[in-house]
Amino acid sequence: MSRHYFVFVRAILVALGLALLPLLIGNMILENFAMHQARNEMNAIADRYISRSEAAISGAVEILRQMQVKGLTSCTRQNQGEFEKTLSENVIINAIGIVDHRGVPMCYVPAQVRRGNSILPALKPDAPRVGIGMSWMEYQGIRTALVSWKLRNGWRLVANISPTVLAIEPGPDYLRHASEIEVRLGRDHVWVNPTNSSNLPLIMGSNFIEEFAASTIYPINVRIRSDRNAVMSLVGELKIVAVIACSGIAIFLIALGVWLSWKPEKDAEDDFVASIRNNEFIPYYQPVVDIVTGELQGCEMLMRWQLPNGKMVSPGQFMTYAETSGHIFEMTRSIMRQSIDDLGELYSQHSELKLSVNLFAGHFNDRSIVDDLLDIYEDSPIALNQVVMEVTERQPLEDIDLARKIIAELQAHGIRVALDDVGTGHGGLAYLQKLGMDIVKIDKMFIDPLGSEENAFRLVDAIAELADTMNMGIIAEGVEKYEQIVLLRELGVSSAQGYIFSKPLPARKYLEFAEDIFTDRRNPVKVLEEKKQASDEALDQIVSQSDVD
Repeated sequence: MSRHYFVFVRAILVALGLALLPLLIGNMILENFAMHQARNEMNAIADRYISRSEAAISGAVEILRQMQVKGLTSCTRQNQGEFEKTLSENVIINAIGIVDHRGVPMCYVPAQVRRGNSILPALKPDAPRVGIGMSWMEYQGIRTALVSWKLRNGWRLVANISPTVLAIEPGPDYLRHASEIEVRLGRDHVWVNPTNSSNLPLIMGSNFIEEFAASTIYPINVRIRSDRNAVMSLVGELKIVAVIACSGIAIFLIALGVWLSWKPEKDAEDDFVASIRNNEFIPYYQPVVDIVTGELQGCEMLMRWQLPNGKMVSPGQFMTYAETSGHIFEMTRSIMRQSIDDLGELYSQHSELKLSVNLFAGHFNDRSIVDDLLDIYEDSPIALNQVVMEVTERQPLEDIDLARKIIAELQAHGIRVALDDVGTGHGGLAYLQKLGMDIVKIDKMFIDPLGSEENAFRLVDAIAELADTMNMGIIAEGVEKYEQIVLLRELGVSSAQGYIFSKPLPARKYLEFAEDIFTDRRNPVKVLEEKKQASDEALDQIVSQSDVD
């Protein structure tokens, strides 16, 4: 019996069962779902705190190490000027200074008022090179962490980690006001504890669920407690609906079973395989443009399904099935082969152009993707050093160590690797730190509010600063307005793609787009600038005419 027929029979049995089984079973299912969902959310929050704190401490250590290398180990006026410059270039720290062997500040930039005579304990003879401590200063329940670097004369360089680095959004609404979060540095020092009055019953009571996380690099531990009643509110309305709509759900499940089983699964599977064999899955290409010069830098290759009648099927209708069924591997190989026929001549003539190929998490479960890339591109008109692999952050990688080895092997062959959808998924700073990425791509959700939301500007600035610090390229996705281009230039981002330049194009249209740029018939940035200038002049003329009237 096929899966669709099984779904049909099961739907009827479930519908009948809902009328006979005790309502308690439904409540148990909903409560287990709520608990599972809440624990996943809590673990995700804890992981974000661990990743953010690890990156902050590592970044501060690297800053202090570079200061020693540069000889910034005394309190001269020139050195303090260098301290100020370092602060302006790094968002993770908000103060730098030098303390003597007693832990008493000798100089600090910016100058700060402190309690007592020292900010660190006296230096012990066997103290390690790097020390981590805690300051009395705090911001919204987040204390300022101190990272120190021991010098040969017994003095120490000190950097204050900004509390805003750990100002993380504490999860969805149903947990936000009913959770207690505590981040500890070692066993004795509380780093983060943004507890308010609404959380106090959690601390005193026992009706809570609890999750823990610990860093594998530093002595950092995270504990999150959430009110069990608040968690159950997630499915409160569903319990009421389950009681009222039992008969309606039974009818819905029967109808759903009929619909799902209308076409046998084997036929559907055969149709999909035939579509792959007939090369109905084709590449479209979205240009990547230098927003300063207007030069073409390459393109991102996207997959489309073109039916024999010419109708296009949206990726949202087939991509999930393609990935879960395993067909995505052959589909990816197919469009890579087609890209050689489409772009081989153009890329052999312009070695600076890049071709980005999207991979999903399953491509990093074994090294077959390496063999695929070498088989397809190694002796083709498209050189390996023109290929960029894009790894999305929206899907978690099952084996980070294996993924790192695969990426390193790709890079050894000249293939660059980009982290797509930065800031939207599972990996975040951990992927950047552990996988050795070459390029970061800022997701459209952060580009859209540029110019209208100050936080968006700061976030993109932080991502751009991080990429520059880690010597990575950066590309903005989903650019649709000229004002966004102006702001991205200010932030030092020079590469972008989006509908303001072009939507994803079939091969013929992309080649025409490239030819227009290479023959100076069209510079996409200059075209936008000329339109903006003409619009401004027209507006000035209207205003001038209005003043005369």
